[in-house]
Amino acid sequence: MLWQLHNGAKSMGRVQSATLHIVCERERQIQAFVPQDYWSVFVDYAEGFRAYYQGSTETEAEPAQSDDAAEKTIEPSLESTKVLTQAEADRLVAQAQQHPHRVLSVEGKTATRTPPPAFITSSLQQVAGAKLRFSPEKTMQVAQSLYEAGLITYMRTDSVALSPEFCQAARQWLEAHDPDNLPPRATQHRSSKSAQEAHEAIRPTDIHRPSKQLRVELSADEFALYVLIWKRSIATQCRAARIRQTRILTQSGAVCWQAKGQVIEFAGYSKYWNNLSADVELPTLQQGQAVTLEQAAHEQKVTQPPPRYSEPKLVQVMERQGIGRPSTYAPTIQTLKQRSYVELVKATLQPTTLGLEVDRFLQDALPDLLESKFTAQMESALDAIAQGQQDWQRYLTQWNADYFVPALDRARRVIPQHLTTTSAPQPNRTLETSRTRCPQCKEFLAKVPSKKVKKKYFLKCVSGCADVVLFWSERSHQWEVPRSKAAICDIQPSPAQPTSYACPVCQQPLEEYRYEKDGQPKSLLRCSNTKTRNEHKHKDVVYFQTAKGWWSPKLGELTP
Repeated sequence: MLWQLHNGAKSMGRVQSATLHIVCERERQIQAFVPQDYWSVFVDYAEGFRAYYQGSTETEAEPAQSDDAAEKTIEPSLESTKVLTQAEADRLVAQAQQHPHRVLSVEGKTATRTPPPAFITSSLQQVAGAKLRFSPEKTMQVAQSLYEAGLITYMRTDSVALSPEFCQAARQWLEAHDPDNLPPRATQHRSSKSAQEAHEAIRPTDIHRPSKQLRVELSADEFALYVLIWKRSIATQCRAARIRQTRILTQSGAVCWQAKGQVIEFAGYSKYWNNLSADVELPTLQQGQAVTLEQAAHEQKVTQPPPRYSEPKLVQVMERQGIGRPSTYAPTIQTLKQRSYVELVKATLQPTTLGLEVDRFLQDALPDLLESKFTAQMESALDAIAQGQQDWQRYLTQWNADYFVPALDRARRVIPQHLTTTSAPQPNRTLETSRTRCPQCKEFLAKVPSKKVKKKYFLKCVSGCADVVLFWSERSHQWEVPRSKAAICDIQPSPAQPTSYACPVCQQPLEEYRYEKDGQPKSLLRCSNTKTRNEHKHKDVVYFQTAKGWWSPKLGELTP
């Protein structure tokens, strides 16, 4: 059916369809998003803390969090209740300046954070993506090499269970190296209902292997991933972390202000696996105490659209919605990229025009296929078949008659409509509006698609301003007017000059290369041996001129 569209689409699987739909739905939410200005209003006190606007006594301030809500939040909220007009923000600042401030209430309590479960395939891919910048595919490749070397257990698993032998070894290690962190009994974690639990969680095979030896034996990527697995595994066997949370509510006139803080009283598992925010300590105050205002101010902000998914985040969504299996997360995303349905733009997944067209067609032709519930229910049915709880022939026969045959008939009737839509010229296609305003008329600029620029589009004013075009600058991370070709052509690098410094790899003289970048003169040193300096060992031999001398990101300072 996809081939009949003649748009370059190759094929689409059941799990791929649901995954692509998640990415495309997020993209449509971003395109439909309308930014809104708002103001964050706050006060700074001489006692050494900042409080944010939290409402007024007429509307009642936000109640204190319940214990259950507090358990879900690790980082204290440092944000004010949104104010939607500058006039209202100015009024609140004026009230804060006119009225004395006093402490309305002080609340404090101690909360605990239990250790996280050991790694399963999906959580390993997510954490390796966040901490090591690995794609799911690379994470599995590196984990495979660690498994083949006998250093970790099998890396395709959905069970958080750990063997009794490992738990005993981890407790022995803690008893010898960190006895205060040894709990009377380790925290027990439950696997998800859909977990097959054919293998235990991902963990080191020998927790006592010395890191000095492994650092020499393994590549940098392998060692980094091994350390991640080791720390997570030992953290699961530690005591819970203990946190003291504080909430101060102040009042000026009818306006209430709130400050939240937390201090880690006992690190516990976070000594090895820190997923807690930094301490935000508040002063010791009493209810009814007067506090001294230093300043009252507001900050204008703009609401942001929902972010695009990174590869690790998409794996998390797939797991939560029951799409795919541990062995299919990385291959599914990789296939979507290979077939040009999605592309990686600044570490996030963005659907291509082809991907959006395929998703629109499937929405009309096979809508059930895109629903995560449909895919999750089929996964459950396959599990029941695998466990001998359901006859596979009866299930497939009924599924084919009740769903598949009618769905295919409907899909074939939809194809001609999409042939007309995709083949017809679209000269007047509505351009997506950006959140950047025109420097002349202050209207929002339009996004003009272009394959010639890295961001895949540039901005243009469509409100009547002539020749207002902006391009994204990777240097300044903002939209800029394009530089003239004449200015670019004026920048001519000077010939390289030999120096008295020796190359640390081949001992040949280093040469100084002078050039101009962004209007500033620059210099760097590189090996003068043009035949070998592009080889693997020479690629790191680049020194940049700094105020303290020559410096290399890989080799450090250069000494004569």
